[in-house]
Amino acid sequence: MRVVIQRVSQAAVEVEGEIIGSIQQGFMLLVGVGTEDSEEDVQYLARKISSLRVFEDEEGKMNRSLKDVEGEILSISQFTLLANTKKGNRPSFIEAASPEIGEVLYQSLNQQLREAGFHVETGQFGAHMNVSLVNDGPVTILIDSKKK
Repeated sequence: MRVVIQRVSQAAVEVEGEIIGSIQQGFMLLVGVGTEDSEEDVQYLARKISSLRVFEDEEGKMNRSLKDVEGEILSISQFTLLANTKKGNRPSFIEAASPEIGEVLYQSLNQQLREAGFHVETGQFGAHMNVSLVNDGPVTILIDSKKK
């Protein structure tokens, strides 16, 4: 699984002109599920996201976690993170999980983050979404569960 984490001061997702999820300070996650991913990848990413220290402390150092700042999460499914662009100009998505498997693992990640005590808003799996955010920093981090 691949997750792009963006530290945000606010973020929202819209489907068919209606805002279906929004947060203030926290993380906006773009979540891509691959064909080789499993619940083990979900658990690894939930642990990493929960404890990632990228918020400033009193001295301006990135030393505080999402829990420390009482941040929220906006989680968006994003199969295009698994794009293969090695050949030609049209990306191949053969490495992305099927929608059935992708949705199960995506929802599992969201549930594990909720169980860790976070308020999690989501997009709509498989829908065309418009996502807006204010990247704070900017801070953007990519975590790939296959590169532990």
